[in-house]
Amino acid sequence: MLKRRSAVAALVLGLVLGVSSLAFTQDKPARPERGERHPQIHAAMRALNVAARHLERAEHDFGGHRAKALELVKQAEQELEAALAYAKANPEKGTRRAPGGTPAPGGGTPTMPAPKTQ
Repeated sequence: MLKRRSAVAALVLGLVLGVSSLAFTQDKPARPERGERHPQIHAAMRALNVAARHLERAEHDFGGHRAKALELVKQAEQELEAALAYAKANPEKGTRRAPGGTPAPGGGTPTMPAPKTQ
């Protein structure tokens, strides 16, 4: 009976320690930093960085698709860096305007409905 309780206690302790250490090793979700300009771009850059690390650590090549995906992620990171450089050099051009000349809510433009297909 004592052996069984010891085994159960060890199992529970192992699960608690395993789950708690797993929580500390997970990648943090993309969240804008305090005072950060263009938080959506920075969040996208962090998400791409996480994606690149996952692709680099993948054990399977997937017929070359893993390498192609990693290449495209790196290309997307470069585009976002260029977007931030542009926004820094052209601060007045960074705000999108809604029809009527007022900024759109959230800084974006209203989306157009998709064309209807028959």
